[in-house]
Formats: sequence, C-alpha cells, structure tokens
Amino acid sequence: MDAAVERAMGVFWSRGYHGTALPDLLHATKLSRGSLYAAFGDKHSLFLRALDRYIVDAVTRMDLELTSPREPIDGLRAFLAGYVDRTSGANGRRGCLLVATAMELAGQDAEVGRRVAGFFKAMETRVADALSRAKTMGKLADGVEPSSAAKILVCFVEGLRVIGKTAPARTTSQATADALLDCFTR
Repeated sequence: MDAAVERAMGVFWSRGYHGTALPDLLHATKLSRGSLYAAFGDKHSLFLRALDRYIVDAVTRMDLELTSPREPIDGLRAFLAGYVDRTSGANGRRGCLLVATAMELAGQDAEVGRRVAGFFKAMETRVADALSRAKTMGKLADGVEPSSAAKILVCFVEGLRVIGKTAPARTTSQATADALLDCFTR
C-alpha cells in the first residue's frame, strides 16, 4: 500500500490532480482497477492519501532541520537552505506538490484546503517556535516578533517554491534567504 501511495504521489506531483487519469494511476501503482478501488476507494481518496504522505514527509524534514540540537538560528538557516536546495535546479523545476495542489484545488475542495492550511499552520508554528527560542537567547533583532517573522518566512519559502519553477540561480536564492534571516537576527 505504501509503495502504491508513493508511486501515485509521483504521478499527481508531475501531472496535477485534474491532469492525472485513472490509467496513469493504474500504470504507476501496478494495480488493477478493482484493486485500486478496493484499496483506496477512488481517485480523490488516493490523492488525499498521497497528499498526506507528502505532508508527513515535509513535516518530518522540517522537524529535523529546526529542532535538532542546533542553536535556533542555525536550525532556521538549515530550514531555509533546505528550501533553497529543493527549489534549485531540477528539484525546483519539478515544483512542490503542496503548492501545486493549493493552486489547483484548495479553493474548490474543502478537504484539500484543510490539509494545505494545516500544513502551512504547522510550518508557521515550528518556525515561530524556533524564533521564540532565538528571542529567549537574545539572538533576534530588536522589535522582531516571532509569530510575525514566522509568517514572513513561510510566505518566503513557499514563494521560493513558485519561483523555483523558473530555475533561478541557487546562489541568488541562498543570498536572498540569508538576507531575509539576517533582517530578523543580531
């Protein structure tokens, strides 16, 4: 089941929800029509499972980057560097399943909208926590409010996902990420 969800996720990621046809999913998952419907119900249910898998992977990665034994600012730098890596070159051109899904479905599909909003809130909470720890350590610039700065950083990294589709130079994205974080820190 996990392998089928992983392969379906790849198809949805490449083609989008509406651009993915049942034969695409059958081919990718190596399941028959009956087996696919028995295991997942329908295309939408399989898509939600794939989206949930993507979200779990992204949250796990964020937790590793932000809550490791690093200093909070180092964790934030690792978090931003991870996004720079994921938005550069072929990875950047591939894009982000979550951002693509937000653009394609979040305004039309309440269940998808809840998942996307939940992910962005989880990201914002984790970034705000790292910024709060940095503030406690005296590492934030005067006047920087962790919750506001977290909102800005979430918008920034998701914007990087969109801009990554145009294949910007990695050095430019990294310099921009560094400059933004430097605005918040001492």
